[in-house]
Amino acid sequence: MSLQTLEEQELATLLIDALDLEDLTPADINPEAPLFDASHSESLGLDSIDALEISLAIAKHYKVQLKADDENNKAIFHSLRSLSSYINVQRA
Repeated sequence: MSLQTLEEQELATLLIDALDLEDLTPADINPEAPLFDASHSESLGLDSIDALEISLAIAKHYKVQLKADDENNKAIFHSLRSLSSYINVQRA
């Protein structure tokens, strides 16, 4: 498992809080594992409702808008790392 950056740790905490993932700590989330692929052993197995909750939490916390019709959403939401990278680019 790859180590999380400070930004990824902060985002992991936000995801856990937003999705009420009480059984997880930020360190439990592999930053390179898929967030939505339930067949992957390290995936969080999230669904489209979770993506909406994540988007709302990110908009509120980081002031970064994620649009439902963005053709890059699959890549943006692939992993904690890709989501964190997208947020960092948008905030720069």
